[in-house]
Order: sequence, then C-alpha cells, then structure tokens
Amino acid sequence: MEVELAGKAGLGWRGKHTLLLNREAGSYFFLGEIYTDLALPVDPAQEEHCGTCQKCMDVCPTQAIVGPYQLDARRCISYLTIEHKGSIPEELRPLIGNRVYGCDDCQMVCPWNRFASPTGEPDFAVRNGLDDVTLVELFSWTEEQFEKKLAGSAIHRIGYERWLRNLAIGLGNAPKSPAVVDVLKAREHHSSELVRGHVAWALARHY
Repeated sequence: MEVELAGKAGLGWRGKHTLLLNREAGSYFFLGEIYTDLALPVDPAQEEHCGTCQKCMDVCPTQAIVGPYQLDARRCISYLTIEHKGSIPEELRPLIGNRVYGCDDCQMVCPWNRFASPTGEPDFAVRNGLDDVTLVELFSWTEEQFEKKLAGSAIHRIGYERWLRNLAIGLGNAPKSPAVVDVLKAREHHSSELVRGHVAWALARHY
C-alpha cells in the first residue's frame, strides 16, 4: 500500500523488484504516512526510469521476481526469513545460502542505489559485532543472549526459534567442518520441532 501511495505522491516509481525507486536515494529509504483532512494539492507522479534493466530480476537467488513488477513472496528470502513462521520449503533452503535475516540482493544490484548514501542515524548502526561473527557463534547463543543482544533490533521480532531456524539453514549451506557439525548436533534434540527439522536437514547436508 505504501509504495502505491508514495508513487501517487510523486516520491518515486515502482521498480521491477516492486520497491519504490527515487532518482536521488534509490530504494534505500523508509516510507511513512501522515493522515490529515487538509485539502492538499496533488503532486504529479514520476515517470518510470528502469528502462530495459532487469538486474534485480536476474540476481534474485530464488527467482522470486517472476516478472517485471511481480514478486512471488513465497520464494522471497526476505519473506521466508522474516515474515514466514513455519518450515521453509526444502527446495529453497540451498538457495538461501548464509542469509539469516533478509536478502536485499535486488537492491544492492540496482543501478539507482549508487546514489544512496549511508545514514548517520545511530539506531541503524551494526550492533554486537554482527558484521564480524560466524554462524557457529550465533547458533551457540542462548535464548537469554539473543534477548539481551538483539533487544531493540529489528531482528529481535522474529524470535529465538526462527533465529535458530534461519541459522540452521546457513550452517547447512556452509562448508563442512567439525565446528559446524558439532554446533548442529548440540541442537539436534532441541525442544522446538521447527528447529529440530531444520537442524536435521542441515546435518544431512554434511553427510
């Protein structure tokens, strides 16, 4: 809904990856709304500027962008790792690679994002060394560590169970090593059926 409203407000146009694009900021920005009963002038919509480019479609690991401006959320890694609450389809797990929370490949490859600039907002800075930590270390976190380290983070909202589910997929796709196998075996009998199922899949990938 927000993308359609923003497009009508002249803030940008819908890209082939279905996100809003702006000539100055690419797609790296947040959309918000203010509800008012003021009679405001209507802004003209922007023209579409994707042209023949389809880099976002080509780069998608799961081919979730099934056509220009058409996204199959059931295949989208961001949906699967963040919004989806159940078991992730086995045929998609190898395509997820080591992505634990979201994907954004379609945004990273978009030529319009070369105009985007990093934010100085502290709330968006990396916390707890998440940009320099192994999947083995993250999978070893207790629930208490997860709650403490990720409190206030967007990642926190998926909860500990889905955090382990996603990490198990990443470990299943990782190169085999004693550390990877050991940390998976440590969760082989986890209380959550969801976690156990993904751990079993990951271990099977290493045998």
